[in-house]
Amino acid sequence: MIRALFRGGGRAWDRLGAVAASEETTDQPADAPGATPPVRAEEPQPPDRPGPPAPPAPPPSGAAADDGRMPRWLPRAVILVLALVACFQLGSWAFHQLIGLLVNILIAFFLALAIEPAVARMAAGGMRRGVATFVMFLAVFIVTAGFLALLGSLLAGQIVAMVEGFPGYLDSVIKAINSTFHTELSRLEIQESVLRSDWLRKYVQNSASGVLDVSATVLGGLFKLLTIGLFSFYFAADGPRLRRALCSVLPPAKQAEVLRAWEIAVAKTGGYLYSRGLMALISGVATYIVLAVLGVPYAPALAVWVGLVSQFVPTIGTYLAGALPVLLAFTVDPWYALYVLVFVVVYQQFENYMLQPKLTSKTVDIHPAVAFGSVIAGTALLGAVGALIAIPAVATLQAFLGAYVKRYELTRDADSSTSRPRRRVRLPRLR
Repeated sequence: MIRALFRGGGRAWDRLGAVAASEETTDQPADAPGATPPVRAEEPQPPDRPGPPAPPAPPPSGAAADDGRMPRWLPRAVILVLALVACFQLGSWAFHQLIGLLVNILIAFFLALAIEPAVARMAAGGMRRGVATFVMFLAVFIVTAGFLALLGSLLAGQIVAMVEGFPGYLDSVIKAINSTFHTELSRLEIQESVLRSDWLRKYVQNSASGVLDVSATVLGGLFKLLTIGLFSFYFAADGPRLRRALCSVLPPAKQAEVLRAWEIAVAKTGGYLYSRGLMALISGVATYIVLAVLGVPYAPALAVWVGLVSQFVPTIGTYLAGALPVLLAFTVDPWYALYVLVFVVVYQQFENYMLQPKLTSKTVDIHPAVAFGSVIAGTALLGAVGALIAIPAVATLQAFLGAYVKRYELTRDADSSTSRPRRRVRLPRLR
């Protein structure tokens, strides 16, 4: 009531002011200069009556941003982004910490695939899978230990011969220096000066401090070998159980694809090692015969070296493996080194064009350029381990794609364009 009275009083006061102004304007003539036109008084309006309150209008879009308030979705979006960044950082840190374990598991998986055909064959004959896997691992261990023993005897013999012949080499060098530069050097003086030098003391101190690093490296390598051996043994012994556990979480259509991929991987990896092992045996036997006929020392160790390196290092393995027999043959007779080099080159051609196509046609058939590129890529990714498993991995991928990628017959034009020689185009002579 009071608010309505004040509102009505204010409007009455406004009306009185308007009437007074109109009277002042009527006192002046209408056509007088500077006279203002008459102002009509407002008609009286009834006082406002209080009615029901109007519903609040909905805020326009962007009103929260216009009046400075934060949108409701912004805190949740910020929290979600921070959570994603934290998860990414945590996953990256965990991956870098576990990269060594993942590489060891990958090596163990390929070793299990390699011995799977032999284990499955022995298990089909009535032997338990665990016992068959143990027999295969024992055979691999014996072969590896024999190779390392032969190679170690070769290196030890060469080191002993070098140490025993070092005084004679040093005397011949001192004589050549004395005769050329007219000096009077002696081996005893050189030995005393070397023993009293500061760099020798520093070298001995650094070597003593580096013994712990070498021991830690050796223990780390043994632990990695033990990890790879355990995982590969479990993968090979429990292969069927692992496949069932993997297929139990997949629909039936996907189960068939997984089993097919597993069979392809086993066939290609096992076939690759089988063919390479057979070619390594043939290469080693041929190399041993040649070296034994020529009388080159350490012929068995050199034959094992040539057989393994030439087959498991693609494209350049034969030449890399043949360098060591050539050097040792050169110490016996330079002509023997030439004979060994000719044998290496001839055997490489025989292996590439006759032996390898027959052995790898049913197991692993990869173009040499693809094999070499895969080895380079595997070395860049995983080092020496990647170089060893690159070819089986590429062979498995190639077989898997060949089973699922549909191929079409070439049209007559496409086939003729690849086989027909191109015609020579004669250009017009310029006059």
